[in-house]
Amino acid sequence: MRGALLVAGTTSDAGKSVLVAGLCRMLARRGVRVAPFKAQNMSNNSVVTLDGGEIGRAQALQARACGLEPSVRFNPVLLKPGSDRTSQLVVRGKAMTTVGARDYMQHRAWLRGVVAEDLASLRGDFDVVICEGAGSPAEINLRATDLANMGLAEAASIPVIVVGDIDRGGVLAHLFGTVAVLSPSDQALIAGFVINKFRGDVGLLEPGLEQLRELTGRPTLGVIPFADDLWLDAEDSLGVTGNAPVGRPGQPVGSAWLTVAAVRLPRISNSTDVEALACEPGVAVSWVTDPARIRDADLVVIPGSKSTVSDLEWLRSTGLADEIIARAGRGQAILGICGGYQMLGRSIVDDVESGSGTTAGLGLLELDIEFASDKVLAQVDGHYDGIPVSGYEIHHGRVIRNNDLPLLTAADGSPEGSVRGSVRGTHWHGLLESDAYRRTFLTDIAGAGFVVAPDTSVAAVREQQLDLLADLVEKYLDKDALEELIGGGVPNGLPVITSHVNRV
Repeated sequence: MRGALLVAGTTSDAGKSVLVAGLCRMLARRGVRVAPFKAQNMSNNSVVTLDGGEIGRAQALQARACGLEPSVRFNPVLLKPGSDRTSQLVVRGKAMTTVGARDYMQHRAWLRGVVAEDLASLRGDFDVVICEGAGSPAEINLRATDLANMGLAEAASIPVIVVGDIDRGGVLAHLFGTVAVLSPSDQALIAGFVINKFRGDVGLLEPGLEQLRELTGRPTLGVIPFADDLWLDAEDSLGVTGNAPVGRPGQPVGSAWLTVAAVRLPRISNSTDVEALACEPGVAVSWVTDPARIRDADLVVIPGSKSTVSDLEWLRSTGLADEIIARAGRGQAILGICGGYQMLGRSIVDDVESGSGTTAGLGLLELDIEFASDKVLAQVDGHYDGIPVSGYEIHHGRVIRNNDLPLLTAADGSPEGSVRGSVRGTHWHGLLESDAYRRTFLTDIAGAGFVVAPDTSVAAVREQQLDLLADLVEKYLDKDALEELIGGGVPNGLPVITSHVNRV
């Protein structure tokens, strides 16, 4: 089997990323040489590749599903929102410039060439490429400059399936409408539908699916049930809502729970850093935006930010900053990661990201930060008191002064991070996925009765979730139809839906 398939969605967060990961793992288990591809991603959850580039975290997970290391070829264009109107443009893993929506349109012509070149390269090196769309193909106002949805499918002659999240309601209308608003030539590329997150008796849904086939001339290729265990490695912050739990924690090993309050910053980045804590039995992690919810937590985590100074001001305006400072005074545990680490220091000089000059930090660490125009991108490793640790760095801020004890020692012997009393900070994302370090850290901050599980492996949890995704695809999707689409390309003779939109 050789070919490609594009998975589009009725909306953002409809299930495109997980379906691509599941298809990739299913094909890889069959011995197919498969790779993922997302032409353009918009997300502040990113990882560093082996060659020092930056791609969306979802594509790193999909690569893992294929048995591959992350590569910039899997996500050639990444937009990292820094405000409601601007994003950092990352091309082939490197930050290029900051763009607004209208500015970005000016880059589309040459970016289309980048996307086409990288997709062609992957199709030459692998048997199958499973592509993921961006947002929804029904955003017809953006069709003329589209790189990731119907524009990609048309340019590369790739069949498209559309996934819809039934948990949101109105999925049949979403699926029908997504096709109906497209031009006849784009409609001809849509080969079928998948329904995601179904709960209940599928027999009650089947009459609607048959009517959908009659209306569109396209089959529903499967109905995937809701799975509580799928929560790790979210692509973006849509699912990171204030006062919501993270993951599905198991029962504690000891007699007590350990509670973690993770601050839900407005411009949060790499929110997935706290997911490693939620893998631990007896560790209850929640996203919080209310000062009262961090007062009695065993640990407060301030995660990364794509707009550090702006999010620091938000901490102050909400009263969270005062409560975090009070926690430190009481000797309660605080951990800052990347942007959150920078906020804990004395000062931030930023003429790059915010252009705001010098801003006072929270003053909980003897640390000064200055932003530089070039971004640090690196996979890193080292040790904590002899315990091996690893992670990755993605940041513009540089430590220009640090009078605190180091948290870690990097492989080259240099100090990393800060410790002052109950306050810790590091620039390293992914540090908490180092299992032995995480257990030691939780033991250090735990109260009476909490016992750290001796054998939790974040990597194993991730593999279990990928295998579960593949199992769901194997069981609930029409595999023969999918393989025919991948190998045979765009079917001939798909009907056009005539709607008032098309007639205008």
